[in-house]
Amino acid sequence: MDAGEEAAANPVVPSPGGLGRRRVHAGASDSELVRHARRGSQAAVEFLVRRHWDTAHHAAYLVVRDSAAAEDIAQEALLAAVGALNRFDRRRPLGPWLHRIVVNRSLDWLRAAKRRDEVAFAEPVERGSQPETDGALDGLAEALWQLDPESRAALVLRHVFDYRSPEIARMLDLPASTVRTRLERARGQLREVLDAPGADSR
Repeated sequence: MDAGEEAAANPVVPSPGGLGRRRVHAGASDSELVRHARRGSQAAVEFLVRRHWDTAHHAAYLVVRDSAAAEDIAQEALLAAVGALNRFDRRRPLGPWLHRIVVNRSLDWLRAAKRRDEVAFAEPVERGSQPETDGALDGLAEALWQLDPESRAALVLRHVFDYRSPEIARMLDLPASTVRTRLERARGQLREVLDAPGADSR
């Protein structure tokens, strides 16, 4: 999507006379940037997208294991979030709301790929070819990607982004008890994969 198409699709882009770049700065809080974006500041939108791009891309990649798809998902999720800023409760943190959009779009992508009989997780993992992961996760990446998508998403939200079960439940639109059960099962599956003969023990 080029800049013209993005502007046409974006309900919070500034009209002539709207707030300009001088009114906002990169160090502003998310809440301040959301407020300015709602008033029509394209600069605020750009700062928000730039600030949250790496995290959005990281989350998408950890779920779908396809760098090109993760880039598309992150871009689409951020554009969708920008388009919905007028409905966002500015008293709440922006990160969980964005992660909810990214992870759910990642799961939708995987479901669509499965319906098309595409091979999920087919992208080879080569050092330097994927987004940087948390150091603790780096050696577990291969095992993580052998789990089913829903379990992988729950583990990523819990152990990479440090959300609690009730927060993950809201993100995935599931009962908290279901999330706790899914996490417990996913951890067991992960241990089985890591303990299997030939597993990478890094």
